[in-house]
Amino acid sequence: MAGALDGLRVIDLTRVVAGPLCGQMLGDLGAEVAKVERRGDGDDLRALGPPFVPGTDDSAYFVTLNRNKRSVSVDFAKPEGAAILKRMVANADILLENFRPGTLTRYGLGYEDLRAINPRLIYCSVTGFGQTGPYAGRSGYDFVAQAMTGLMEVTGEADGSPGGGPQRVGVPVADMFTGFAATVSILAALRHRDATGDGQSIDVNLFETMASLMQAPMSSWLNAGKLFPRSGNDSPVAVPYGVFEGSDAKFVIGVLNDREFVRLAAALGHPEWSEDPRFKRARDRAEHRAALLDRMRTLLRTRPRAEWLAKLEDAKITSGPINTAQDFETDPHVAARGTIVEIPHHAGRTVRVLASPLNLSETPPAYRHGIPAPGGDTDAILAEFAGMTAQEISEARVAGVV
Repeated sequence: MAGALDGLRVIDLTRVVAGPLCGQMLGDLGAEVAKVERRGDGDDLRALGPPFVPGTDDSAYFVTLNRNKRSVSVDFAKPEGAAILKRMVANADILLENFRPGTLTRYGLGYEDLRAINPRLIYCSVTGFGQTGPYAGRSGYDFVAQAMTGLMEVTGEADGSPGGGPQRVGVPVADMFTGFAATVSILAALRHRDATGDGQSIDVNLFETMASLMQAPMSSWLNAGKLFPRSGNDSPVAVPYGVFEGSDAKFVIGVLNDREFVRLAAALGHPEWSEDPRFKRARDRAEHRAALLDRMRTLLRTRPRAEWLAKLEDAKITSGPINTAQDFETDPHVAARGTIVEIPHHAGRTVRVLASPLNLSETPPAYRHGIPAPGGDTDAILAEFAGMTAQEISEARVAGVV
């Protein structure tokens, strides 16, 4: 099947996480992605380990974000390299970059510079804080975005509890969601270009993306003057909604409405709980959470997790085990859905990675290219994207530009 973005050419100048994830998503959907890497070591993420893919210098992290790309090395800090990149842009549809604001402009590669070459170009900039504002020039990493937008302040155990205090989320959610935000923005820009013929610039950043995900805590403050409490694994508004422990292992239960609670109480063998005035309504359960949770925890410790999960599933109660990556790998649902895929690696082996979550019936994601070597596709990319001859490429290599 043809990909939804077949025929589109993407120049990916990004490194680390957010930008590369966007480039990978576009590649999964059929775009031809040229990953422009530094001569020699390439993307910084290649070295961010351990662990590393056995027998290679690529980190396990790198291979999760860089399939469906081909790698080209161009030193665009040199005028000759910038000229080559401009030739590539003339035949491209999308450019992704995550340098500090103004960096590419110094090399004659800013949006206005490249728009003059290709008015249809969609130029997507991914930064920590955006192209304007007092923080525009700051470095922006996921950790900082989680801290400054309030996510860490609502994550973790409450002050005074064991291990209490702000915590970062265990995966770089600001980076990852910004990659998704960049992808959505690019698709919207493509729709605009289809209608008008014009490209545009896109300003996506970790700070605003992370802030947009803080809807409930921000709304609590902005509209009710209430700071969201830090409540560990429990929800501050829904009860029961958290981690529980069977006689052998932990699992999660989530109940959001009174109808579910009636079913839960019956499944646990205590239908009278749903008639108890302390627990009957969601607001009552929130007020008397300690009394309810103490009863549930005492009961749930009497039987194995699998037995409880079977009862909860029969009652249509949202629940599930707390898995490790090893547990996830062997989950039958993962196998049935094809959630783990195997792709080639430039070192002559294969690596296993998580599949795209974008399930389209007519234009599904495809895994056409594996993990490239740094600059391993330079000749092919320069010929295709820049229209360079073999002689021109050879001369650029001798000059240390590619």
